[in-house]
Amino acid sequence: MSRVEKQGDEGVTLLRLLSKDELVRIIVDDAKNWLAHDGVWFQAIEKKYGIDVAVELDIEAWRHFTVIEAKRIMDRLDMKPGGGIPALVECLKHRFYARLNLQDCIEVSDRRVVFRMLECRVQSARKRKGLANHPCKSVGIVEYSEFAKVIDSRIKTSCIACPPDEVPEEFCCAWEFSLPEEI
Repeated sequence: MSRVEKQGDEGVTLLRLLSKDELVRIIVDDAKNWLAHDGVWFQAIEKKYGIDVAVELDIEAWRHFTVIEAKRIMDRLDMKPGGGIPALVECLKHRFYARLNLQDCIEVSDRRVVFRMLECRVQSARKRKGLANHPCKSVGIVEYSEFAKVIDSRIKTSCIACPPDEVPEEFCCAWEFSLPEEI
């Protein structure tokens, strides 16, 4: 039992009384709230200081958050670092984004995987608001590289396509994760 639960936190106690379907609905809603906060934070910085400063600050925020997220996922899954591509593929399924966006992994092997974001709530929300695509490539390079390094420090990350690059219709962004050839 955690310290919060020992204190009798009503929020945690309430969760214990809910059905699996209710818990899933709350998890998805909490993920939406997290993403909404991330979005309004970014837009506030963008409005006041411009897109370049907003992206610069977003990179620094993701540099730290993605490591925290990866470590917590690994703890939850009782996973040790060094699990290679299979461990990364599993951890990607447990990210906040996996609860909100449509994503897949293709070309999966022990040495390489291509991860694609098929539908992205961030880009969809910006389009609905009449905003340009979020130029997230520079953020994604840091986010995905740091996430993968926590899972296995040998994993190399490269961008296949991500805004502001042109991206094909079938995905919003795509990333390649690979392990170097054995020596």
